[in-house]
Amino acid sequence: MRRRLAPAALLLPLALLLTACGGNSSASTSDGGTDGHGPVTLDVGDQKGGSEAILRAAGELKNLDYKIKWSTFTSGPPLLEGVNAGAVDIGGVGNTPPVFAAGANSKIKVVAAWHGTSKGDTVLVPNDSPLKRPQQLKGKSVAVAQGSSAHYQLVASLRKAGLKLSDVKVKYLQPADALAAFTSGKVDAWAVWDPYTSQVLKGKQGRVLTDGDGVTNGLTFQVAAPDALKDKKKAAAVKDYLERLRRAYAWVYDHEEEWAKVWAKDTGLPEDVALAAVKRTYTTRIAVAVDKPLIASEQEIADTFTGLKLIPGKVDFSGFTDTRFNGGLPPSTAAPRPSEGE
Repeated sequence: MRRRLAPAALLLPLALLLTACGGNSSASTSDGGTDGHGPVTLDVGDQKGGSEAILRAAGELKNLDYKIKWSTFTSGPPLLEGVNAGAVDIGGVGNTPPVFAAGANSKIKVVAAWHGTSKGDTVLVPNDSPLKRPQQLKGKSVAVAQGSSAHYQLVASLRKAGLKLSDVKVKYLQPADALAAFTSGKVDAWAVWDPYTSQVLKGKQGRVLTDGDGVTNGLTFQVAAPDALKDKKKAAAVKDYLERLRRAYAWVYDHEEEWAKVWAKDTGLPEDVALAAVKRTYTTRIAVAVDKPLIASEQEIADTFTGLKLIPGKVDFSGFTDTRFNGGLPPSTAAPRPSEGE
């Protein structure tokens, strides 16, 4: 008999994993504690199984000569609200929340970037769905988190298929609600990201209709508060923090299973799901420069949402970036590492 996971089995761990890509959601936070010693404290916004977990697993939180105070957010948008309010000095998000924050004229600066594949960003359909091609989504209902990377991936995938967002019935749902709607047959498709993609595929609850590979830019960011960057001591701490985070991501490439076990324990994900997501998404990421092609790519996302009237006006994304931490990093267009997938 085919094993079918109950939606509730997915909701508990993954409700904590709205990720940097997430759309509007609760701004609840939790204090993740403090690392390091010294007179300078860097307030870092994080998400469950995010930067703190990967830094700790890679041994990169040792010998800190500044303090890191961790705050855990439910998703990217409330984290950026924290950056805008000055409660957070720096934090990690996906490629779309900064665009919406910029559209709200928030006080943010994109200071670091990683380029990976977008194979974990998918439009999923149930296994028994008659849909075989993205063009067949016309007139169908699709769940997606508003303002998320999946939101843009859906728009871009529809455009590639010759469709507009208005050609589908969009249901703006956060992942927990979207998963329940998807598994109960209340929507025809679900636009989402890893580890939800891996969870659905491993649970044999659906299949990939299309993914974001070659459609979206595959970027993730670290975003800082301008006031923190104006403080020389905090800016030095930010520089060191970013260097540690880059080394930690490089460490994952050679320690897939070790990181998957840590990630699974930290988030409650099954280990096989965590490993699938690591192989499909995590190990593809390479640190890249915040450069003109990156800004142009994000500008395209901003212009798309302005055109859809989901952002109130024209956004100049270049004004929300800071290139001082680029160093000798490769360009943002550098090819990501290949994804192993499943």
